Amino acid sequence: MNNKFIKNFFSFPEMINDVSARLVAFFVIIICSLLLISTINNQDFALYISIFLLYGFVARVTSGPKVSPIAILVTKIIVPRLSFQEKLLPGPPKRFAQFIGMIFSISIVTFTIFDLEILTMIFTSILIFFASLEAFLGFCFGCTVFKFLISKNLLPEDICERCNDIEF
Repeated sequence: MNNKFIKNFFSFPEMINDVSARLVAFFVIIICSLLLISTINNQDFALYISIFLLYGFVARVTSGPKVSPIAILVTKIIVPRLSFQEKLLPGPPKRFAQFIGMIFSISIVTFTIFDLEILTMIFTSILIFFASLEAFLGFCFGCTVFKFLISKNLLPEDICERCNDIEF
């Protein structure tokens, strides 16, 4: 493999379709809901679901929608069949939000492995809450945190020059 392939593979889109982002968040809600149910009823199944959840976030953080099953389903099959007008948003804040979801997912997998049901349920519920804000209201909390970090010079402005023009 050459370096250009690797660089392209491990890249995140500069702009993200808002409809796709909201639908991915909706699928995160579904997966997390299944995880909550299975945490109570079937600990083995809960582990598989939590690993799938984690894989999705890792895939989206590292490669955008290229290898995330949910993102592929949304961007290649569902969104093209919908009649919503495309609304493009900057990619870096969405990647940051996916990174936060990945951190939560790592915690959820860890809690599931160690049979810490209450912590699994709390972290999964928090993920459902923030994914619901994105899916149903179009409010990306991670994007808001990202913009705040830029405004306080904790992240360089050039990481997302288009972010200044967008209201999260």
